[in-house]
Amino acid sequence: MQITMCYPKGRKKAVTFSYDDGVAQDERLIEILNRHHLKGTFNINGGMIAEKDAVGGKGRLSRRQLQKLFADSVHEVAVHGYNHPFLNELEISNVTSEVLLDRLELEKTFGRFVRGMAYPYGDYTDEVVDCLKACGIVYARTVTSTEGFNLPKDWLRMPATCHHNNPRLFDIAERFLNTPRAPHYTCWLFYVWGHSYEFDNNDNWDRIEQFAEKIGGQEDVWYATNIEIYDYVDAYRQLRYNAEGTLVYNPTQIDVWIHCNGEIREIKAGEMVCLMETK
Repeated sequence: MQITMCYPKGRKKAVTFSYDDGVAQDERLIEILNRHHLKGTFNINGGMIAEKDAVGGKGRLSRRQLQKLFADSVHEVAVHGYNHPFLNELEISNVTSEVLLDRLELEKTFGRFVRGMAYPYGDYTDEVVDCLKACGIVYARTVTSTEGFNLPKDWLRMPATCHHNNPRLFDIAERFLNTPRAPHYTCWLFYVWGHSYEFDNNDNWDRIEQFAEKIGGQEDVWYATNIEIYDYVDAYRQLRYNAEGTLVYNPTQIDVWIHCNGEIREIKAGEMVCLMETK
Protein backbone atom coordinates (compact mmCIF):
# COMPACT_ATOMS: atom_id res chain seq x y z
CA MET A 1 0.00 0.00 0.00
CA GLN A 2 1.43 3.39 -1.03
CA ILE A 3 0.56 6.31 1.21
CA THR A 4 1.69 9.88 0.65
CA MET A 5 0.88 13.12 2.45
CA CYS A 6 -1.47 15.67 0.94
CA TYR A 7 -1.98 19.19 2.19
CA PRO A 8 -5.52 20.21 3.31
CA LYS A 9 -8.25 19.40 0.77
CA GLY A 10 -5.85 17.03 -1.00
CA ARG A 11 -3.58 19.76 -2.35
CA LYS A 12 0.07 18.98 -3.18
CA LYS A 13 1.48 22.54 -3.27
CA ALA A 14 1.93 25.17 -0.56
CA VAL A 15 3.24 28.75 -0.47
CA THR A 16 4.62 30.64 2.53
CA PHE A 17 6.52 33.86 3.21
CA SER A 18 9.05 34.90 5.87
CA TYR A 19 10.03 38.52 6.60
CA ASP A 20 12.45 39.81 9.21
CA ASP A 21 12.95 42.59 11.75
CA GLY A 22 9.50 44.05 12.53
CA VAL A 23 9.80 47.24 10.47
CA ALA A 24 7.21 49.79 9.33
CA GLN A 25 7.22 48.51 5.75
CA ASP A 26 5.67 45.28 7.09
CA GLU A 27 2.37 47.17 7.25
CA ARG A 28 2.33 47.68 3.49
CA LEU A 29 3.54 44.13 2.84
CA ILE A 30 0.83 42.63 5.04
CA GLU A 31 -1.80 44.67 3.21
CA ILE A 32 -0.56 43.13 -0.07
CA LEU A 33 -0.51 39.61 1.36
CA ASN A 34 -3.99 40.03 2.83
CA ARG A 35 -5.40 41.32 -0.44
CA HIS A 36 -4.27 38.16 -2.22
CA HIS A 37 -5.15 35.83 0.68
CA LEU A 38 -1.51 34.91 1.29
CA LYS A 39 0.05 34.12 4.65
CA GLY A 40 3.47 34.91 6.07
CA THR A 41 5.67 34.69 9.13
CA PHE A 42 7.18 37.86 10.59
CA ASN A 43 10.37 37.45 12.62
CA ILE A 44 10.73 40.15 15.26
CA ASN A 45 13.53 41.24 17.60
CA GLY A 46 11.85 41.74 20.97
CA GLY A 47 14.70 43.85 22.32
CA MET A 48 14.59 46.28 19.39
CA ILE A 49 10.91 47.20 19.43
CA ALA A 50 10.70 50.99 19.10
CA GLU A 51 9.63 53.06 22.09
CA LYS A 52 7.77 55.50 19.83
CA ASP A 53 5.59 54.85 16.80
CA ALA A 54 7.39 54.66 13.48
CA VAL A 55 6.37 57.54 11.21
CA GLY A 56 6.62 58.00 7.48
CA GLY A 57 6.48 54.27 6.80
CA LYS A 58 10.04 53.62 7.94
CA GLY A 59 11.90 52.44 11.05
CA ARG A 60 11.14 49.83 13.67
CA LEU A 61 7.53 49.44 14.74
CA SER A 62 6.46 50.25 18.29
CA ARG A 63 4.73 47.75 20.56
CA ARG A 64 1.44 49.53 19.96
CA GLN A 65 1.88 49.35 16.19
CA LEU A 66 2.91 45.71 16.28
CA GLN A 67 -0.04 44.75 18.45
CA LYS A 68 -2.41 46.58 16.11
CA LEU A 69 -0.82 45.04 13.03
CA PHE A 70 -1.03 41.46 14.28
CA ALA A 71 -4.28 41.64 16.26
CA ASP A 72 -6.58 38.91 14.93
CA SER A 73 -4.06 38.39 12.14
CA VAL A 74 -3.66 35.23 10.06
CA HIS A 75 0.08 35.83 10.02
CA GLU A 76 2.63 34.27 12.38
CA VAL A 77 5.05 36.05 14.70
CA ALA A 78 8.39 34.32 15.26
CA VAL A 79 11.73 34.76 17.03
CA HIS A 80 14.64 36.59 15.38
CA GLY A 81 16.98 37.04 18.35
CA TYR A 82 16.24 39.54 21.12
CA ASN A 83 18.97 41.93 19.88
CA HIS A 84 19.58 40.51 16.37
CA PRO A 85 23.06 39.17 17.17
CA PHE A 86 25.42 36.87 15.30
CA LEU A 87 24.47 33.77 17.30
CA ASN A 88 27.56 31.82 16.27
CA GLU A 89 29.74 34.42 18.02
CA LEU A 90 28.00 34.10 21.40
CA GLU A 91 28.51 31.76 24.30
CA ILE A 92 25.70 29.21 24.40
CA SER A 93 24.34 30.72 27.62
CA ASN A 94 23.96 34.02 25.77
CA VAL A 95 22.34 32.28 22.80
CA THR A 96 19.80 30.84 25.22
CA SER A 97 19.11 34.33 26.58
CA GLU A 98 18.70 35.80 23.09
CA VAL A 99 16.21 33.15 22.07
CA LEU A 100 14.26 32.85 25.31
CA LEU A 101 14.06 36.60 25.96
CA ASP A 102 12.77 37.15 22.44
CA ARG A 103 10.25 34.33 22.75
CA LEU A 104 9.06 35.62 26.13
CA GLU A 105 8.74 39.19 24.84
CA LEU A 106 6.78 38.17 21.75
CA GLU A 107 4.46 35.85 23.64
CA LYS A 108 3.75 38.61 26.17
CA THR A 109 3.23 41.22 23.46
CA PHE A 110 0.95 39.16 21.22
CA GLY A 111 -0.64 36.73 23.64
CA ARG A 112 0.08 33.69 21.51
CA PHE A 113 2.52 30.77 21.44
CA VAL A 114 5.77 31.48 19.57
CA ARG A 115 7.69 28.40 18.42
CA GLY A 116 9.38 29.43 15.16
CA MET A 117 12.49 31.41 14.30
CA ALA A 118 14.65 32.92 11.58
CA TYR A 119 18.39 33.06 12.27
CA PRO A 120 19.73 36.64 12.48
CA TYR A 121 22.13 37.04 9.53
CA GLY A 122 21.50 33.36 8.77
CA ASP A 123 24.26 32.36 11.19
CA TYR A 124 24.11 29.20 13.31
CA THR A 125 26.19 26.27 14.55
CA ASP A 126 25.31 22.77 15.68
CA GLU A 127 25.49 24.03 19.27
CA VAL A 128 23.06 26.84 18.45
CA VAL A 129 20.65 24.33 16.91
CA ASP A 130 20.78 22.23 20.07
CA CYS A 131 20.09 25.36 22.10
CA LEU A 132 17.02 26.17 20.00
CA LYS A 133 15.60 22.71 20.69
CA ALA A 134 16.01 23.27 24.42
CA CYS A 135 14.24 26.64 24.10
CA GLY A 136 11.16 25.11 22.49
CA ILE A 137 11.86 26.30 18.94
CA VAL A 138 10.64 23.74 16.41
CA TYR A 139 11.86 25.29 13.15
CA ALA A 140 14.42 27.93 12.18
CA ARG A 141 14.89 29.47 8.74
CA THR A 142 18.34 30.00 7.29
CA VAL A 143 19.26 32.31 4.37
CA THR A 144 20.08 29.36 2.10
CA SER A 145 18.05 29.34 -1.12
CA THR A 146 17.52 26.15 -3.11
CA GLU A 147 15.25 27.40 -5.91
CA GLY A 148 13.44 24.13 -5.30
CA PHE A 149 10.26 23.09 -3.55
CA ASN A 150 11.21 20.13 -1.36
CA LEU A 151 9.97 20.13 2.21
CA PRO A 152 12.77 20.60 4.78
CA LYS A 153 14.61 17.50 5.88
CA ASP A 154 15.90 19.41 8.92
CA TRP A 155 13.40 21.97 10.21
CA LEU A 156 16.00 23.65 12.44
CA ARG A 157 18.25 24.25 9.41
CA MET A 158 15.40 25.22 7.14
CA PRO A 159 16.26 26.60 3.68
CA ALA A 160 13.99 28.74 1.52
CA THR A 161 13.13 28.51 -2.14
CA CYS A 162 14.48 31.99 -2.79
CA HIS A 163 14.74 35.61 -1.71
CA HIS A 164 12.16 37.89 -3.31
CA ASN A 165 14.94 39.68 -5.22
CA ASN A 166 16.08 36.49 -6.92
CA PRO A 167 16.24 37.42 -10.63
CA ARG A 168 14.57 34.09 -11.47
CA LEU A 169 11.64 34.60 -9.03
CA PHE A 170 8.97 34.65 -11.72
CA ASP A 171 10.52 31.78 -13.66
CA ILE A 172 10.52 29.75 -10.45
CA ALA A 173 6.88 30.69 -9.90
CA GLU A 174 5.98 29.54 -13.43
CA ARG A 175 7.64 26.19 -12.78
CA PHE A 176 5.86 25.84 -9.45
CA LEU A 177 2.42 26.71 -10.81
CA ASN A 178 2.61 24.90 -14.13
CA THR A 179 4.21 21.61 -13.09
CA PRO A 180 1.42 19.12 -12.31
CA ARG A 181 1.62 17.33 -8.97
CA ALA A 182 -0.27 14.05 -9.03
CA PRO A 183 -1.85 12.96 -5.72
CA HIS A 184 0.77 10.23 -5.23
CA TYR A 185 3.68 12.68 -5.64
CA THR A 186 5.44 14.30 -2.69
CA CYS A 187 4.21 17.71 -1.57
CA TRP A 188 5.90 20.91 -2.71
CA LEU A 189 6.61 24.11 -0.75
CA PHE A 190 7.40 27.48 -2.33
CA TYR A 191 9.12 29.53 0.38
CA VAL A 192 9.96 33.22 -0.17
CA TRP A 193 11.88 35.35 2.32
CA GLY A 194 13.32 38.83 2.69
CA HIS A 195 13.00 42.16 4.50
CA SER A 196 10.13 44.48 3.62
CA TYR A 197 12.37 47.57 3.83
CA GLU A 198 14.21 46.22 0.79
CA PHE A 199 11.22 47.14 -1.35
CA ASP A 200 11.80 50.78 -0.39
CA ASN A 201 15.56 50.52 -0.79
CA ASN A 202 15.24 48.99 -4.25
CA ASP A 203 12.12 50.91 -5.26
CA ASN A 204 10.46 47.68 -6.37
CA TRP A 205 7.19 47.31 -4.48
CA ASP A 206 5.72 46.44 -7.86
CA ARG A 207 7.74 43.22 -7.72
CA ILE A 208 5.95 41.83 -4.67
CA GLU A 209 2.62 43.19 -5.93
CA GLN A 210 3.02 41.29 -9.20
CA PHE A 211 4.30 38.17 -7.50
CA ALA A 212 1.44 38.13 -4.99
CA GLU A 213 -1.09 38.51 -7.78
CA LYS A 214 0.55 35.70 -9.74
CA ILE A 215 0.99 33.20 -6.92
CA GLY A 216 -2.26 33.91 -5.08
CA GLY A 217 -5.75 32.64 -5.82
CA GLN A 218 -4.71 29.16 -6.98
CA GLU A 219 -7.23 26.49 -6.03
CA ASP A 220 -4.58 23.76 -5.92
CA VAL A 221 -2.27 25.71 -3.56
CA TRP A 222 -2.41 25.86 0.24
CA TYR A 223 -1.41 29.28 1.65
CA ALA A 224 -0.02 28.93 5.16
CA THR A 225 2.38 30.33 7.73
CA ASN A 226 5.63 28.58 8.55
CA ILE A 227 4.28 27.13 11.78
CA GLU A 228 1.08 25.90 10.12
CA ILE A 229 3.15 23.94 7.62
CA TYR A 230 5.43 22.56 10.33
CA ASP A 231 2.48 21.49 12.51
CA TYR A 232 0.67 19.89 9.59
CA VAL A 233 3.69 17.84 8.51
CA ASP A 234 4.30 16.87 12.13
CA ALA A 235 0.68 15.71 12.45
CA TYR A 236 1.03 13.59 9.31
CA ARG A 237 4.14 11.97 10.75
CA GLN A 238 2.26 11.12 13.94
CA LEU A 239 -0.40 9.08 12.14
CA ARG A 240 -0.48 5.55 13.55
CA TYR A 241 -1.16 2.46 11.45
CA ASN A 242 -2.01 -1.07 12.47
CA ALA A 243 0.38 -3.85 11.45
CA GLU A 244 -1.75 -4.80 8.45
CA GLY A 245 -1.88 -1.20 7.25
CA THR A 246 -5.66 -1.24 7.02
CA LEU A 247 -6.37 1.17 9.87
CA VAL A 248 -4.97 4.63 10.54
CA TYR A 249 -5.44 6.71 13.69
CA ASN A 250 -4.81 10.44 13.98
CA PRO A 251 -3.80 11.24 17.60
CA THR A 252 -3.33 14.97 16.92
CA GLN A 253 -5.72 17.94 16.90
CA ILE A 254 -5.11 18.62 13.20
CA ASP A 255 -7.11 17.07 10.35
CA VAL A 256 -4.74 15.35 7.90
CA TRP A 257 -5.22 14.34 4.25
CA ILE A 258 -3.45 11.38 2.64
CA HIS A 259 -3.37 9.71 -0.76
CA CYS A 260 -3.92 5.98 -0.40
CA ASN A 261 -4.83 3.34 -2.98
CA GLY A 262 -5.80 5.88 -5.59
CA GLU A 263 -7.98 7.91 -3.21
CA ILE A 264 -7.54 11.10 -1.24
CA ARG A 265 -8.69 10.45 2.31
CA GLU A 266 -9.20 12.84 5.20
CA ILE A 267 -8.16 11.59 8.64
CA LYS A 268 -9.84 13.93 11.09
CA ALA A 269 -8.28 14.84 14.43
CA GLY A 270 -8.76 12.00 16.93
CA GLU A 271 -10.33 9.76 14.28
CA MET A 272 -9.58 6.15 13.30
CA VAL A 273 -10.20 5.34 9.62
CA CYS A 274 -10.38 2.03 7.79
CA LEU A 275 -8.27 2.33 4.64
CA MET A 276 -9.30 -0.98 3.12
CA GLU A 277 -11.42 -3.94 4.02
CA THR A 278 -9.56 -6.91 5.49
CA LYS A 279 -9.95 -10.30 3.84
